[in-house]
Amino acid sequence: MKSKESSKKNSYRFVDIETLMLVKTYDLRAKIIVESFIGGLHRNSLYGFSSRFKEYKPYVGGDDLRHLDWKLFARSDRYYIRRYEGETNMQCHILLDLSQSMEFDNVGWSKADYACTLSATLAYFIHGQRDSFGLFSFDEDLLEYLPARLKQGHLNHFLAALEHRGGAQQSQISTVLKKCVEVVNQRGFMVIVSDMMMELDELEVHLGYLRAVGHEVLLFQVLDPFELDFDKEESSLFEDVESGKTMFVTPALVRENYQKKLEVHNNKIKFICETHGIHYQLLRTDEPLASALGNFLRIRNRIKQ
Repeated sequence: MKSKESSKKNSYRFVDIETLMLVKTYDLRAKIIVESFIGGLHRNSLYGFSSRFKEYKPYVGGDDLRHLDWKLFARSDRYYIRRYEGETNMQCHILLDLSQSMEFDNVGWSKADYACTLSATLAYFIHGQRDSFGLFSFDEDLLEYLPARLKQGHLNHFLAALEHRGGAQQSQISTVLKKCVEVVNQRGFMVIVSDMMMELDELEVHLGYLRAVGHEVLLFQVLDPFELDFDKEESSLFEDVESGKTMFVTPALVRENYQKKLEVHNNKIKFICETHGIHYQLLRTDEPLASALGNFLRIRNRIKQ
């Protein structure tokens, strides 16, 4: 039986996804997730910075409260964070799939909405940590590119870019991966957010290039629970969101074959990630986003040490 204290900590870290999705704007969703997650953190190895003091910086929302200097606050009535040698600035780019397949919705919100909420959350957190961040959104081609910046107003530009959805029926990540290698010269952190419903023939080559030039890569595969379980019982008319073709299907007759093909597809993605030292996490759109933020945070802090 869980204690009240334990339950309280868990409630901080896992914001109910249905309640969260009732919030209309990405910036408010991101703020809720980040602040509740950080509010639930307690001392552990997640923040493994070196102990050599470097400088002070003004406190901004999202900073680690453990590094607040209360003595300086008492003297100046202002909040300052102690920075350490291990806290080097990190550049992060989010590669966001906004193709038509991402518009699938069987839980009340689409994969695209979930993926954009995750992207906004990561950007909000990175902004609070005073690191630079950018965006590559794509469908079959590059939709929008925002170079990594730290300047004031950049977060608003990032959030606005999430509203520009793709119209292409097919998605292809190879183009955007090649673009990343071409234009991002500083080694950093690449976070891919996609359902990965695409041909995988060129994926290994281009992810390999990204790793070869020194980027750390995290891939979040976002899928609707129905895509994983295919648990509808009655026969229905299904539409392929990428091709537009419709077909009358009895799920019980095709479920086993469908799930085997999906498993083969996803296992290939995971194998490619393992081969190239790429971090991988499958996200269901009915799950809270705290685990994704926690995974990102662990990798980020390992890079910065």
